[in-house]
Amino acid sequence: MSYASQLATTLPELVLAAGAIVLMLVAAWGGQRSTRAVSIASVFVLVGAGIALIGPASSGATAFGGMYRADAFAAYAKVLIYAASAIAIMVAPRFFAQTAGDNLKPEYPILILLSCTGMGMMVSAGDMLLLYVGLELQSLAAYVLASFMRRDTRSAEAGLKYFVLGALASGILLYGISLVYGFSGTTLFVDIAQAYAGDLGGERSLGLLFGLVFVFAGIAFKMSAVPFHMWTPDVYEGAPTPVTAFFASAPKVAAIGLGMRVAIEAMGPATADWRQIVIFASLASIVLGAVAAIGQTNIKRLLAYSSINNVGFALVGLAAGTPEGVASVLFYMAIYIVMTLGSFLVVLQMRDVAGRPIETIAGFSGLSRSHPGLAAALAIMMFSLAGIPPLLGFNAKLEVFNAAVQADLFVLAVVAVIGSVPGAYYYLRIVKTLYFDAPAEGVAVRTDRFEGGLLAATAVFISPVGWFLLAPLGAWTMTAARSLF
Repeated sequence: MSYASQLATTLPELVLAAGAIVLMLVAAWGGQRSTRAVSIASVFVLVGAGIALIGPASSGATAFGGMYRADAFAAYAKVLIYAASAIAIMVAPRFFAQTAGDNLKPEYPILILLSCTGMGMMVSAGDMLLLYVGLELQSLAAYVLASFMRRDTRSAEAGLKYFVLGALASGILLYGISLVYGFSGTTLFVDIAQAYAGDLGGERSLGLLFGLVFVFAGIAFKMSAVPFHMWTPDVYEGAPTPVTAFFASAPKVAAIGLGMRVAIEAMGPATADWRQIVIFASLASIVLGAVAAIGQTNIKRLLAYSSINNVGFALVGLAAGTPEGVASVLFYMAIYIVMTLGSFLVVLQMRDVAGRPIETIAGFSGLSRSHPGLAAALAIMMFSLAGIPPLLGFNAKLEVFNAAVQADLFVLAVVAVIGSVPGAYYYLRIVKTLYFDAPAEGVAVRTDRFEGGLLAATAVFISPVGWFLLAPLGAWTMTAARSLF
């Protein structure tokens, strides 16, 4: 393959990187007054990166000696990543204008573009080094985004905690990569798989086994899976709400996509070993995400534990280690990001009479009486997150449970089903607050036509109206999953 052909396979990342660099120059020359133009241009850059996925970028080809994979799996994950990132850019200007006196800087959308570049490299990685470079590019941008509101002590604290714990997780991952390289002699996924296959066929090497454990520990941090979840509630609460919505969607897809690629492509022959780790992380995330959320009074912290809980359900599908299992995870993530973004779109509308964001659950009391449409949309999201039919959240959980049963992981599926019960409690508590509690005082909801349209679209997608999308989405996820095997 020629060098030009190899570059063509990486066109989405080239579009994002070139767009970020050009817009960075525009921001440097234009200053604060260029914020709106840079934000609009950033959305178009994401659209351009999505269009670039058509052709060589999703043909199944490899580039740069197998380091980069342009397959259907990566293309699917990138579509979700770009869509969630675009929404995070579009909802930010109004939030910052109302919250911090129009201090949104043009660096905000540029940081998201750079983060998307790293996430694209993560889901297309065919080599441990590219995996690490992409992950660090995504993480460095995320650290800055978490502390973007410099005058807000909570935002600064969130950025610092995220950076310190992220550096620790990065070290764990790098140590795991070094062990895998040291005992396999390669960093390419296909060659690592051969090393695991040869190793498992003969005498077991503790070095490769320990490398597997440390690699999965580092990736689990990016997923915010238990026991590496400790950063999630504090960062979600302290970061600006559009940034929190971004963290809860796009990087989550990238981390789980990366985890699936490493598990299937690089360590497929060691499925029996990494499956134990995935099952433990899955069940621990489901239980802790459900139980710890019960006592929360802040809606963003509750949604943080909800994300931990949902990662646990997604890992049920990964534990299967089959094309059907991977497809179920991809299906689950598509539904999950719509539910999560819809929930945060409602949170963005909530303000008190002084214009400050309302983040307490008590502030949503009686919302159905003053803003029935907003309350109905949030209720749909909560019912769907709880997995109540006929909303699509039920279908998402059903897919991962079916994949586990088909892989003879019946006990895992049963325990996961039981673990979803306490999770339903705190979702339904939100609905009870919306419809049965006395209206809260000092609430001044500030609706926006654009954000309202996005919210209506997410609610319609999650409702039974979205059932007609299940067949094409299922076919797309299966095609993407099979490209890994």
